[in-house]
Amino acid sequence: MQQRNRDRVLAAAKAEFAERGFRGATVDDIAERADLTRGAVYSNFAGKRALYLAVLAAEAEAAPELLDGGPARTPVAAIARFARTWVERLPGSANHPVGGLVQLRSPMLAHDLIPELVVDECLRGSFVQLIKLDAILLGLALAGLDGGGESALPGRWLGIAESVLTLLYGANQLSFVAPEFVDGAKVVAACEQMVHHRIDDAARATAHAAAVVRVDELWTPPPCRDLVHTVAADLSGGNVVAVLGMNRLGAVADILRDQPIGGRTTVAMVTADETEVAQLARLAVSDISRSLRAAFPCPAVPGMQVVLDESGELARACGVDTVDDDTEGAVVIDGERVVARAMGAGACQALAKMLGPLEDSRSIRSR
Repeated sequence: MQQRNRDRVLAAAKAEFAERGFRGATVDDIAERADLTRGAVYSNFAGKRALYLAVLAAEAEAAPELLDGGPARTPVAAIARFARTWVERLPGSANHPVGGLVQLRSPMLAHDLIPELVVDECLRGSFVQLIKLDAILLGLALAGLDGGGESALPGRWLGIAESVLTLLYGANQLSFVAPEFVDGAKVVAACEQMVHHRIDDAARATAHAAAVVRVDELWTPPPCRDLVHTVAADLSGGNVVAVLGMNRLGAVADILRDQPIGGRTTVAMVTADETEVAQLARLAVSDISRSLRAAFPCPAVPGMQVVLDESGELARACGVDTVDDDTEGAVVIDGERVVARAMGAGACQALAKMLGPLEDSRSIRSR
C-alpha cells in the first residue's frame, strides 16, 4: 500500500509540475490529483522540493536510450555527439517539450530548480561535486577513446571535460533567458574545438594526508546497482572502492590519475540527506551516463562504477560505519579480501600513491 501510494504521488506530482512548473505546483494540488490526503504526501516525501527531485530522478532513470545513430570512434566526434544530446533539448530547439517537464538530463535541470540549488547551501555544494563527477566520467570516456597515457584519467582529458561542461551549462542557462541567441550548432562546434587544445587539470594536493593501513578482512559487499551502466555493480576482486560523501565526490580523481588503465574503481556515494541530496545525485549521474552511452562506444564508456549507497550497507562493508556528506574513505579489494584501507580527508590521494606503481590493484599483497 505504501509503495502504491508513493507511485500515485509521483505520478500526480509529475503531472502538476508539467502543467504549473515547480513554483506553481502545490502539495495540496498534488494530493488532490493523487486522491490522497496532504499527510499521505508528506509521509512519503519530506516536502515539495524533495518530491520534485524524486520525479526528475525517476524520469531520468526511466528515459529511453538515445539510439539514433552509432557511437563515435574519435574524441572529436564523440564530444560533438555528446554535445548534441544536450543542445537538442535546449529551450527553443525543435525537441524542447512546450509546457512539459523541462529536460531531464543534468544540463537541463528545470529552470525553476536552478534557483533552489542556488539558495540552498547544502544542495549547491552537492551540485558542485556532482558536476565534478560528471566531468570525471566524461574525461574517462575521452581517455578510453584516446588510448594514450598510462593512467586511467590523464589530466588533459579531465581539463577538457570540465571546459566542455562549463560551456554546455552556460549555454543551457542562457537559453532560458535568450533562446533566440543560443545557436546549438555553434555550441557543438565550440565543444569540438576544445578537444584540440591542451587544458590540463593539475592534481591538487590535500592538506591532510590520510594513512593507508594494510588489513586482511573478508569482503562481503551487498548487491548494488551501477548508475553509469544501469546494471548490477561488479564488486568482486581487483576493485578500488571509494566511499565519498556528497561534498567529497571529486576526490575520486586522485585515484584515477594514478590508477593504471584497466583498473576498476567504484564510487559509493553517501549522504546524510536522503530526502533531497540523494535524489539530486540519482538525477545527475543517470543523466550524464545516458549521454555518454549515446556518444561513446561501449569499451570507452567509463569503467568506473557509481553506486548510490542510501542504506550505508556498502560503506559498512568497506569499514565505514558512520557516513555524512564529508565522508572520505577508500579500500582495495583483492579476491574476496579487503587488503588496504585509508580513512579521512586525503584518503583517495593516499591510496593513489600506493596504487600508482602497481600494474594493477591485485598485486598489492605482494608488496
